[in-house]
Parts: sequence; C-alpha cells; structure tokens
Amino acid sequence: MFDVLNVEKMMGVEWLGQTIASLCWIVSVFVYSDGSLPEGNGDWLQLIAASSWMISNMSSILPKKENS
Repeated sequence: MFDVLNVEKMMGVEWLGQTIASLCWIVSVFVYSDGSLPEGNGDWLQLIAASSWMISNMSSILPKKENS
C-alpha cells in the first residue's frame, strides 16, 4: 500500500503537522459534544472544515495521474 503513497511527503514536517492538527480538530468536536454527534450548526461547520482539511491532506499523498 505504501508503495503508491508519497511516503517522502508523509514524513515531512508540514504534512505531519497539518494532519495532526486536523485530527485534533476533529477529535475536539466530539470531546466538546461529550462523545456524541455535534448538535449545533457551528459544531457541524467545525467538523466539516476539519474533515475537509484531513481529506485534503490525505489526497495530497496519493499519486497524481498524468494527463496524456
């Protein structure tokens, strides 16, 4: 699996820092809602923003398709 991922980028401080930060942000949404799903609109927006950041980080380590 790791042969298709950009392991060099994964070991970089920028990628690791952003991934850890987005993971902490996601976890914090559930911590502040006592482990349940978020209730307020603001909480959902926080979860969506943090999840989008995480998805962006994950997609950045996937191999890029070259246009032919």
